Amino acid sequence: MPSRSEATVITPRLLREWPLPAPDGDKGSRGTVLVVGGSRFTPGAVLLAGVAALRAGAGVLQLAVAESTATALSIQVPEALVIGLPETAEGSVAGRPPRRLVDLAAQARAIAVGPGLDNIEETGLLLRHILDAAGPGTALVLDAYALGALSHEPDLLAGRDRPVVLTPNLTEAKYLLGREPDDDLGRAAAALAERYGAVVSLFGHIAAPDGRIWREESGDAGLGTSGSGDVRAGIVAGLLSRGADPAQAACWGAYAHAGSGQRLAARFGRIGFLARELLDEVPHTIAEL
Repeated sequence: MPSRSEATVITPRLLREWPLPAPDGDKGSRGTVLVVGGSRFTPGAVLLAGVAALRAGAGVLQLAVAESTATALSIQVPEALVIGLPETAEGSVAGRPPRRLVDLAAQARAIAVGPGLDNIEETGLLLRHILDAAGPGTALVLDAYALGALSHEPDLLAGRDRPVVLTPNLTEAKYLLGREPDDDLGRAAAALAERYGAVVSLFGHIAAPDGRIWREESGDAGLGTSGSGDVRAGIVAGLLSRGADPAQAACWGAYAHAGSGQRLAARFGRIGFLARELLDEVPHTIAEL
């Protein structure tokens, strides 16, 4: 298993020599991102992920959330198509999606599943339907409760030849590994990448299933704030929609996330800025490269 010393450090020079696909053409050329999540009580997670995808350069945004929150979210994010999903009595998104979501999943270039979901069983069923519906080249970002569902069904991605990025936090990594990650998070990310056949972005450590690993060293304590992970997942989805491959999207996404935090730290200090404030910094951070 690769060790921390074998990881490639993500620097501006590395990313400039690994350029993103050129943002030419109309919005269709930069692809459609579909974000699926948002229980009755957590629609904001979908807002953060969706706007982050646009800030990272996606051309079209679609959001699928609990029915009771869809109208409010469509007002908050007028750039997006917003559809409502059936809910359980407790306000969780139900596992059987409507035909409209199946159709959107078939046409999206990138789908982020998980932000704001709050029921493992329903999420697992929903994720299975989305995986079945997604087009053969559609990239997926799995975050939050989608990762919990994957830990319950470790073979969920097996035999599905599609680009996938997993964006766990340390708690989600523990469930995916079946143990506490050790101090070498690059090793933990590599173990997850090998186990699930996906690129993994874990706390600034990125690993690909082929054994390559990277680490982003500029992230700071301020990124440890509510909603920050939703922003990171959305950035990665937006970059995938632009045509980046999974490893490239994860590395650029980690740098854009951390760099946006650095820009805010210069104004607010190391902690105390909000996840929503990261959004406006993302295009500046990417443009600087």
